[in-house]
Amino acid sequence: MTGKRLFDLALLLPLVPLFAAAVGLLALAVLVLDGRPVFFRQPRVGVGGREFTVLKLRTMTCEPDPQLRRPTRLGRWLRQRGLDELPQLFNVLRGDMSLVGPRPLTPADAARLTAQHPPFAARFAGLPGLTGLAQVCLAEGPALTARLDAAYLERRSAALDLRILLRTAWMNLVGKRRGALARPTFS
Repeated sequence: MTGKRLFDLALLLPLVPLFAAAVGLLALAVLVLDGRPVFFRQPRVGVGGREFTVLKLRTMTCEPDPQLRRPTRLGRWLRQRGLDELPQLFNVLRGDMSLVGPRPLTPADAARLTAQHPPFAARFAGLPGLTGLAQVCLAEGPALTARLDAAYLERRSAALDLRILLRTAWMNLVGKRRGALARPTFS
């Protein structure tokens, strides 16, 4: 077991009852207000290109045509606060993800972005994360995201993970734009 895995479990295991209760209450709210299905499952690409299934609370309507799907009222609220991502803590417990790392991509997005920007493939050297440096810096575009993901993978440490986790919590409290980190510069 790696130090990063021990760090994730040390932070997560004491909080499992709290997170399980929160996911249960939010799932009940989705069921009552938006109906079934409550959860959204989607394949994602993890470390070494291995696929796994990510779990989220459903936030979109269920029209058969994906072009017609829209966020539900509850779904919009869940997304603004990042609460739709809470079920991914179970992916962290299973070892598919870490608390901090590059965000996992769908297989189609992984292939497309890696083809468009080959340095993007470096992100598959580590476990994907529930949050990451690119997320707390509000990175847009594959070039900046790849640079931030690579910087994280080069500099990862328990201290950096803790800083990113605290910043993520702050962003969820005050809003993503107000709570974001300034984008770091790289030499």
